Amino acid sequence: MQVLSERRQLRVWFIVAVVTAVLLWLLADVLVPFVAGMVLAYFLDPLADRLERHGIKRTLATTIVLVGFLLVLTAFLLLLAPLIYDQAVGFAKNLPRYLSEFNMRIMPKLEALRPQLGISGTVTNEVAEAVRERGAAIFDWMGKAMGSVLVGGFALFDVLATIILTPVVAFYMLRDWDLLVAKVDSWLPRRFAGAIRQIGTEADHSIAGYLRGQALVCLILGTFYAITLALVGLEFGLVIGIIAGVITFIPYVGSFVGGVLAIGMALAQFPPDWISVAVVAGIFIFGQAVEGNYLSPKLVGDRVGLHPVWVMFALMAGGALFGFTGVLIAVPVAAIIGVLCRFFMKQYLASKLYDDGHVPPFQVPPMLIDPNAPESTEGIVDNGAPPPGTT
Repeated sequence: MQVLSERRQLRVWFIVAVVTAVLLWLLADVLVPFVAGMVLAYFLDPLADRLERHGIKRTLATTIVLVGFLLVLTAFLLLLAPLIYDQAVGFAKNLPRYLSEFNMRIMPKLEALRPQLGISGTVTNEVAEAVRERGAAIFDWMGKAMGSVLVGGFALFDVLATIILTPVVAFYMLRDWDLLVAKVDSWLPRRFAGAIRQIGTEADHSIAGYLRGQALVCLILGTFYAITLALVGLEFGLVIGIIAGVITFIPYVGSFVGGVLAIGMALAQFPPDWISVAVVAGIFIFGQAVEGNYLSPKLVGDRVGLHPVWVMFALMAGGALFGFTGVLIAVPVAAIIGVLCRFFMKQYLASKLYDDGHVPPFQVPPMLIDPNAPESTEGIVDNGAPPPGTT
């Protein structure tokens, strides 16, 4: 009866998990402010805990932390929003000129390389035709996307609801965070409470180490790229630097996209001043060197156990399944899955299923058998390794 009861409990929990996933998929757009509020509360919880340890009440500590964060964010947006808007409008107006200058400066050099590359026809015409085809497809997609946004009657309402609800949800989640954790801990089955707490601690360590560390990396790189590109004189360097810094959250993608945008703009703007083009390329090379050798090891570290490929897959899968809500929860879910996989692998390696104490006799792999070897060597190729059982 006890086994049957446990099976029923597992069946119930499985059904709960499936229903939760289905509801998350159906209500993905509605859940954005709530998930964003939870993520924000998770980020700010260490600051609130620190203030609470200094004798400040939890509600007051929550208010100070959240209001301070919103003030900093608002000031940041007020300072940058006009600049970003002006640069975006300027880029749209000057795009034909950039394409024309790129065609005049770069295409003749590509045309000169045509015989060496064995390309028939005219490179300029082929590239221009490809640009026209891709450009038409891109603008058609943008038109459809903008049309869908404008047609959606609740688009503005969704934006306003997200802006208003996210701080409210973050306030209540941040104020009651420790109480919620304690309540969930009280619901754990007593027999497995220790193992579940261990998994939860490792998952929290992995999530916090990656999210908070990667956020600092994005902030530092975005600031560095924006300032240096602006100082070099690259047009729209501020916007390009911010874009490169923000999408650094996706491993390898941020540096690649930012580098392509910056170097492409430099090729359209600076030649025949090739030194400035090299400086722009050097900025991204230097930024990636610092990020790979110092920022990520110090701020993120290898201890979080999240491989870049696993992070990229999680972000793409979360976005494809649940939209922006899926992007918000992708890394935490990926971290939890990684911790569970390592936990169960550790249990497997410590079980009799992996090692029951029986050592099989040594057998020579077929690839090591040499049919032409003398009988005294027993058909084993001498590769310098000691025989089994010797030191």
